[in-house]
Amino acid sequence: MTRMGTQETPGGDNRSRELPAEVHGPPPVEPTEPVRPAEPEGDEQRDQEGQASQSGRQRLAKGLWPPRVTRPQLIVALLLFVLGLGLAIQVRSNNDSSALRGARQEDLVRILDELDDRTQRLEGEKQRLEDQRTGLENSSDQAEEARKQTVEKERQLGILAGTVAAQGPGITLTIDDKKGSVEADMLLDAIQELRAAGAEAIQVNDVRVVANTYLSDTDSGGVRVDGRKVGKPYRFKVIGKPQDLEPALNIPGGVVQTLEKEQATVTVTRAEKIVVDALRAAKRPDYARSSSQ
Repeated sequence: MTRMGTQETPGGDNRSRELPAEVHGPPPVEPTEPVRPAEPEGDEQRDQEGQASQSGRQRLAKGLWPPRVTRPQLIVALLLFVLGLGLAIQVRSNNDSSALRGARQEDLVRILDELDDRTQRLEGEKQRLEDQRTGLENSSDQAEEARKQTVEKERQLGILAGTVAAQGPGITLTIDDKKGSVEADMLLDAIQELRAAGAEAIQVNDVRVVANTYLSDTDSGGVRVDGRKVGKPYRFKVIGKPQDLEPALNIPGGVVQTLEKEQATVTVTRAEKIVVDALRAAKRPDYARSSSQ
């Protein structure tokens, strides 16, 4: 420690005093630099740069896809689907009835009359069956009554199966196909329409039409019925109510108009007596047996 000097004391005391050691103050504070935030490194920095460079359209597309579907949205989508399906079915049903919209008033009246006749025919069949049941219940000799009804039922089934001849009122349908444009499916449509109108017995040329009858085209240009080729013209002998059979063939867009578009000549003739005498051999079924045996 450096001696700085002496100081006299009062009274002549010439003793020397040492000055106290130099007192050092706090060290000077050096200026510090401001703290900078840590810069993103690696992938985070690249992501921020890429996100900043994206356009508004890209951000919109990214926000919309993949979609985030919630439960209420699924319910609304299902309701809209059911509503659209119902509208499609309604439009299709309206299109199916477009043929009747374009029909004339006379044709519509005839169609309604035909439907009324079918209804009456079904009601008559129902009443006949109820009368048979009542007769069996009230007859004193139920066995004899049952035998009579069985014989009558056998006769009716024989007509339907084609094993016995039949006669009655009906129509004759003649199709003259000189150009060979009539195909098997057109004749099948005619048979189906006649059956729907209440035909009870049908014969095409020399072939009896039954429940399992099939039609096919030949390679030489013709039609086979149950494997037998039938010649032209095609002649249908049909037993049924003429007032129902003829209008069923002449409805707009029906059998007659379809055949005439193929340039075939179609003739429908009513008659009080039609004889259907083409027979089918009764074939015993290979596997089916009566449940009463």
